[in-house]
Amino acid sequence: MFYVIHQLIFEKEGVYLHTNAKRSNQDTTIPGFIRIVERDGEGGEEETKFDPGYEPDWAVINDWGSFSLPLSELYSLRRARFSLGRNFLVLTTRGGDPLPPLHFQRGGARELLKAMQRYIRLAPSPMDGRLFLAYPHDSGALSQSFDELHLFDDTSADLVSRFIQDPYATTFGGFSKVTNFFRGALPHTHQESPFSNRSPQDAHCPHPADEEPGFELITCVKLGPRPQVKRGKPLDNWDQFLDPEGRVTDPQKVKELVFRGGIVPSLRREVWKFLLGFYPWNSTTKEREDILRVKTDEYFRMKVQWKSVSEEQEMRNSLFRGYRSLIERDVNRTDRHNSFFSGNENPGLALLHDVLMTYCMYNFDLGYVQGMSDLLSPLLFVTQNEVESFWCLTGFMDLVHQNFEESQEAMKQQLLQLSVLLRALDPELCDYLDSQDSGSLCFCFRWLLIWFKREFSFEDILSLWEVLWTRLPCENFHLLMASSILESQKEELIGSNHDFNSILKHINELTMKLDLQSILCGAEAIYLQLTHCKELPLKVQEVLGLRVPCSSSEESPDSEPKETDTLLAQTPDCHRPREGLNECVLCEIMGCGRHNGRLVALTMRFHAKRG
Repeated sequence: MFYVIHQLIFEKEGVYLHTNAKRSNQDTTIPGFIRIVERDGEGGEEETKFDPGYEPDWAVINDWGSFSLPLSELYSLRRARFSLGRNFLVLTTRGGDPLPPLHFQRGGARELLKAMQRYIRLAPSPMDGRLFLAYPHDSGALSQSFDELHLFDDTSADLVSRFIQDPYATTFGGFSKVTNFFRGALPHTHQESPFSNRSPQDAHCPHPADEEPGFELITCVKLGPRPQVKRGKPLDNWDQFLDPEGRVTDPQKVKELVFRGGIVPSLRREVWKFLLGFYPWNSTTKEREDILRVKTDEYFRMKVQWKSVSEEQEMRNSLFRGYRSLIERDVNRTDRHNSFFSGNENPGLALLHDVLMTYCMYNFDLGYVQGMSDLLSPLLFVTQNEVESFWCLTGFMDLVHQNFEESQEAMKQQLLQLSVLLRALDPELCDYLDSQDSGSLCFCFRWLLIWFKREFSFEDILSLWEVLWTRLPCENFHLLMASSILESQKEELIGSNHDFNSILKHINELTMKLDLQSILCGAEAIYLQLTHCKELPLKVQEVLGLRVPCSSSEESPDSEPKETDTLLAQTPDCHRPREGLNECVLCEIMGCGRHNGRLVALTMRFHAKRG
């Protein structure tokens, strides 16, 4: 195909194409330049097309090479900024193919994107502030300058010239829903600006028929300063909260005191039974005596059921036999360092076993899952009572039973919610974890499964769990705890350039090395910082309980490619590149069609030294 260059719009040297960094024996960065040009659509100079040998990785080019991308074919671009000022830009075509990451050693990314905005609009993805979508200008849509997008801050001319991390593998881990952004550009459709959000007060209002729930505009929100938080004194006077008949007069005040400072050890046995629902807050002393008597009878009836199962019956019940085997194995390795469970003939081990077996009869569908013994042992240690520990366990399991379900959907959801929080709090740390294939936060799985039981000392866990049982300041405070821990490790993770395996190793080695009080203060400070933000993304609001999700159905990462395909299919024909035609997407500027008959294209040329 032949073109004549009509006008050079932008040109920048010192741009490096980043190829497969895993090939350590080859150059992984190719120097070159990038430019934007307007071309006449007929006749003229032949432009050499660059074939990178796209396999799944871009091959290293051992000679001069160039390739052009009409802006009509640009679907999205993604920016990533790691430590030491390294900036990357990845462009993806409407066919779904990402180009190699580009590194602007001498700056210029801001100027490039500003020039591109003469012809296309760039809007943040609704689910990922680092992903920006390209689509035509439209007179009915809200215009937004490049400066408002804050994509790059690479004004320094002295950036690091070599790539250390390869962001390619995780650059497009999932496309976000972008329908809202296309509505303003679709013809004959009156829509509100894609940059306007529903306010939290409208959260319970039904969505219009043509609005798919769950959309929001997520940008790089300035959270504001993080407040300083101090822990308070533990609850040490229980009687002051009881009326003459034994009712708790101010349950909310009790919870606030527990959240601020915990409970002194001598009161834990009594107060825990309220926090875990064994006793109602408004029950009298006499009513609690009756409850204990009824619950004791119920417990031993269930215990007799499994005790009365003969060996012959058990041989025909593989599920029951499996539960018993798992329990016996886990009991023998649960908190054996604690004097209450140490030794071979310790009665505490027998109680641990019996309570877990009885829980199988109480909830046979769930039965026993590894990790439940970790939840029971502190309860048994504090109550020193088989019946009370059992009913406290049932209350605890009411809060976390979904963690132990076979589908693990609740665990996946919590990891996604943790990712949402971390992305709002520290995009740089998220970028780094993504670059090391650790963006799923799978190394936090154990934290969330058993509420940090193996990360802190036994005594610290007693203090932590009573704080979490208050459900203050939100039900997902354990996710704020996880965020606080991750932020505390940011300097080590990024500064030491950890990869996937060493990240996992480092996180596992945090066991018994974390200071609980500082982590609690950090988690509460994060909550206050987020809730004070006036433009907090809706997804973050949902995690914090500030907004009720508009739909009970959760988004699935697997659905994202389908949504992207649908959006591409919905793009008007005039916005798509056609075979044999030099279509231009500058529909708003000159009407639907060419820009004065010219094609606007992004041209890149790179050269690698021969070995």
